[in-house]
Amino acid sequence: MSDTAQAAVIQEHCKELKLAAVVRDYPALCRQARDGGWAYEDLLRELLEAEVTSRRQSTARRLLREARFPDVKTLEQVDWPALKGVSRPKILELSSCQYIGQAEDVILAGPIGTGKTMLAIALGVEATRRRFRVLFTRAADLVQSLLEARDERRLTALQQRYQKVALLIVDELGFVPFERAGGELLFNLLAQRYERRSTIITSNLAFSEWVKVFADEKLTTALLDRLTHHAHILATRGESYRANKRKSDTDNRSPPSTNSKE
Repeated sequence: MSDTAQAAVIQEHCKELKLAAVVRDYPALCRQARDGGWAYEDLLRELLEAEVTSRRQSTARRLLREARFPDVKTLEQVDWPALKGVSRPKILELSSCQYIGQAEDVILAGPIGTGKTMLAIALGVEATRRRFRVLFTRAADLVQSLLEARDERRLTALQQRYQKVALLIVDELGFVPFERAGGELLFNLLAQRYERRSTIITSNLAFSEWVKVFADEKLTTALLDRLTHHAHILATRGESYRANKRKSDTDNRSPPSTNSKE
């Protein structure tokens, strides 16, 4: 069989087996193997590694899209000197995603604008890179979707969907208070995930103020008891991270002042 015919057969087999990376990389790898005198096992390993790497990257890209982040932020983009109150080593520890495997939660609390959402998204991006299913939602939107599902008699299906997510990020808890029904639905969802799946929650409220959101002291106490049992609690502080960043950018763009003497 000629080299051209053999290459065509290999391509057809790889397409049928859906080995896209092998189709793409095998000509160059075969040349390297011939020039370098590789053993057959070395060539096979390189081809399989190319396919595995390609599939992992494809899965990570799909999971990143499905996470529905409002904006993609990564830990590489974090301005650590401007971020106050949180430990960089602790964030990097969480970036390993070991807490997800152990079904632990993360709570990011602090004043508005101090980087909580950015850190939550960055940790979520790290999780997609490790091929965990992630979903980002704002607390008010989550409660609204639960209420609508209840009214449309599809609440169980929606709850099951959330249970399949390895990491649920609930952003901005505390910005909008819930009516009792909404608070109960959110409590039930988070209680179902307790010790089964991981949740990241960001809030501008201290724990003592969460009762303002749920409007029920017993329910709030029960929720906090579950969330803080296996949780990594991080508190941001200081002035608005975004406001300081804008001020810094403005100062950097401003022309230097000149003082002339007449």
